[in-house]
Amino acid sequence: MAAYLLKRIFILLLTLLLVSMVIFVVLMVIPGDPAQIILGIHATPETLENLRRQLGLNRPVVIQYLSYMKNLPLGDFGRSITYDIPVGSLIFSRLQVTIPLALLSLIFAIFLSIPMGTYSALHRNRAGDYGIMVFSQIGLAVPAFWAGILLILFFAVTLHWFPAGGFQPWTTDPVNALKSLLLPAFSLGFVRAAVLTRMTRSSMLEVLGEDYIRTARSKGLPKRMVVYKHAFRNAVIPVITIIGLQAGDLLAGAIIIENVFHLPGIGRLVFEAIGQRDLPVIQGVILFITTMIVVINFVIDVAYAYLDPRIRYE
Repeated sequence: MAAYLLKRIFILLLTLLLVSMVIFVVLMVIPGDPAQIILGIHATPETLENLRRQLGLNRPVVIQYLSYMKNLPLGDFGRSITYDIPVGSLIFSRLQVTIPLALLSLIFAIFLSIPMGTYSALHRNRAGDYGIMVFSQIGLAVPAFWAGILLILFFAVTLHWFPAGGFQPWTTDPVNALKSLLLPAFSLGFVRAAVLTRMTRSSMLEVLGEDYIRTARSKGLPKRMVVYKHAFRNAVIPVITIIGLQAGDLLAGAIIIENVFHLPGIGRLVFEAIGQRDLPVIQGVILFITTMIVVINFVIDVAYAYLDPRIRYE
């Protein structure tokens, strides 16, 4: 197990290094001059050059990257050009929205999909199975942002049960803060639940057809024990992998949903930074999201190896 963990950690660090290089180079070569955006179109060439020198934009790209990577292990993502504050502090202040939003979405997806997928597999080709398959097909067909708009129209505009947008800080009003996240969380979770439902159903059907399940049934074991002790544990392994991928995807998907619901999270932050050509913020947010996705996948790999010991020895 130790060798497996060391191998996965090495891959994790190498992935983060390559991603940081790609992000830095791509942002350096895309059109747009941060100094010009800050000073406006009427700035003189001398003023622009002085600001580029202050921001370090006149140095070679390799030197800029090495300087950026030197400070990165210390948590220094640079300084925002627009807000003139450390990027790390800016990201941290927005996590109070994005992290709870992603967690709520994942909770919605898991608690909807796994019971429905298991029920569908146990009642294959019956009315309940067909109903769940229709639900999952709708979830796959409806984009998260469109589901969000429909939820706003029904629950916020028509019924007035939830706010249509905005966010109350947790320290000011925790109840309204939670209510502000429920609709966007369900919008994100609904689509992910559709994928997980189909995956759970497919995995359960495959495991229920295995020889050891038939053997367990022939021994007269109770149905509940056969299903949940023998079948479910093996069927849930590929589902856990998909959950890990979905958890990382939720952070990226939050960019659109946070703009639909006007939530001040890191998704909205990077959207605004792109329009303002705030390179340090864009780099910091994308690298943070990428790091979270890679770390989540690492945790999923470890969980996968724990549930299926054969993985460790491949």
